[in-house]
Amino acid sequence: MSLKTVLRPTRKRAVVLGALTGVAAVSLAVTAPANATAGHHSVEKKPTVVLVHGAFVDGSSWNGVIERLQRDGYPVVAPANPLRGLASDAAYINSYLKSVKGPIVLVGHSYGGSVISQAAAGDPHVKALVYIAAFAQDKGESVAALNSKFPAAELGSALNAVPFPLPGGGTGTDLYVKADKFHDVIAADAPKSITDLAAAAQRPVSASVFDEKPTEAAWKTIPSWDLVTTQDKAITPDEQRFMAKRAHAHTIEINSSHAAPVSHPGAVTRIIEQAARATR
Repeated sequence: MSLKTVLRPTRKRAVVLGALTGVAAVSLAVTAPANATAGHHSVEKKPTVVLVHGAFVDGSSWNGVIERLQRDGYPVVAPANPLRGLASDAAYINSYLKSVKGPIVLVGHSYGGSVISQAAAGDPHVKALVYIAAFAQDKGESVAALNSKFPAAELGSALNAVPFPLPGGGTGTDLYVKADKFHDVIAADAPKSITDLAAAAQRPVSASVFDEKPTEAAWKTIPSWDLVTTQDKAITPDEQRFMAKRAHAHTIEINSSHAAPVSHPGAVTRIIEQAARATR
């Protein structure tokens, strides 16, 4: 596959801004027991919020959201997304979900949306899906095919392709965002001092993930919420709106770059908590 072929399908790929605080934040909040009482009323246990990041990053991209959810009494975890392939990434997150007790609100940012759409299928504990500037593909629909329906975002020209050896032989391609493009394309509304650190510490994503076709679309059977970012240069707002409408998602739009969990953690937290309250 030529470099041109690799880059084209990813021109609108979602990029999650990670490593922004330098420390991966995989946290668990402790809430009051389900049988605790406040006066004469029992306190209902809140669902666990599972946050799935997307390409180029780690769980620390959720730090501002995690802090707010914990403060509001939600159990919350942000497992690592391997970024090696849609099928394997979704299988990994699905296996992680099995370790979480009780109801789950599953949240995906950017490419993390592709992962949660597959990972949640058939899991009765997942009560809500929340997409944050994220992909929500249908079964058999690759990111490349979805992107081809909309005018190009600016991400494609901001990528570097780096070959890497595959375990069984042959060569794969990892994608990075060019350091001098990271701020403007990914997080123009975040301080440049932060995005410079993120660009240096980014995790690559295998280019193959954007040609893979999902076998499940959990949003068809699980209620969904969608935060559309109107200043997004990685996934255009019109593409986000198309996916949200198709999923019949409860949709909110904000004036944000692609990196909403970093630049607008309050708005991200609010839509997650809205979904959580609807499941109780």
